[in-house]
Amino acid sequence: MNNIVFLTFQLLHMSVFSQSFSPCGRFLAAANNYGEIALFSLSSALSPDATELSQKPILTFTAHEGPVFCLLSTDSQLLSAGNGEISAWSWAELIKKAYCYPSLLRSSLEIPEINAMVINPRDNSLIVGGGDNNIHVMDLEQGNFKSVLHGHTDYIHCLSIREREGEILSGGEDGAVRIWGEQSCARPQYGKWISCLTTDSDWMLCGGGPSLSLWHLRSLSPTSIFSLPGCQRQATFYQDMILTVGEGPCVSHCLLGGDVKAQIPCTPQSLNTLALNTNSTEHRVLTVGGSSDHIDVFTNLSYRAFSLSF
Repeated sequence: MNNIVFLTFQLLHMSVFSQSFSPCGRFLAAANNYGEIALFSLSSALSPDATELSQKPILTFTAHEGPVFCLLSTDSQLLSAGNGEISAWSWAELIKKAYCYPSLLRSSLEIPEINAMVINPRDNSLIVGGGDNNIHVMDLEQGNFKSVLHGHTDYIHCLSIREREGEILSGGEDGAVRIWGEQSCARPQYGKWISCLTTDSDWMLCGGGPSLSLWHLRSLSPTSIFSLPGCQRQATFYQDMILTVGEGPCVSHCLLGGDVKAQIPCTPQSLNTLALNTNSTEHRVLTVGGSSDHIDVFTNLSYRAFSLSF
């Protein structure tokens, strides 16, 4: 009886902080504030014969002692990050529904609350940002950190890679969005508390405390400001529009010109993460998570199809 009460209490206070699709696109990994990673089968959940059980994890395991703030997939591994620790899990083993021992990437480096990870394909390096205000660059082949970028005066929320130019973009609690090149660093300040950042090389989208805004990177000037309530926590470019989530229970569809086209209701009352599965045309979905044990799945961007749950 006590165990049932505890599990009910845990689900009521669960938040999904991050999610990532498998390289094949048939599976979704989601991480929560209890240090757990759950693996869902999109093939089963999207099947015409799907049952309520199909929307439950095929595997759940404790990955970190504290919250898992960030997940990132490579061609063969799932990377997870928490408080001062980065772990790598074999996708092949996870898909077998077998718990696998992680390859610990962290050495003596301590980064409190690792909030963001991206891979720079130019040199196969892992870029990490978090609570120590610095950006750390790891050589994935050697498993050691090769450089540190200093400049932010408060902790880092988000990272993005401008692939064509090989530049790193970072947004932090200090209200700065910074562009880091190989030889130089530009540090334009766009407002207070930047928690949301993405780029497609020519354009940058950022927001948080200030309104979500679209910037032209060549001129470093804003072109659109989106009138959305609350702080935005994650956004992405999709075809000819922008998808964004944050405070409030809706996924917002925004046009590049600045208009909010639609707001689609979700199960969580506040949203932390959204992910588009581009790894599989057969399982192409949008998934959204936040202040709930439920992860909403959209097979059509206009409505929620169903929810996965821990």
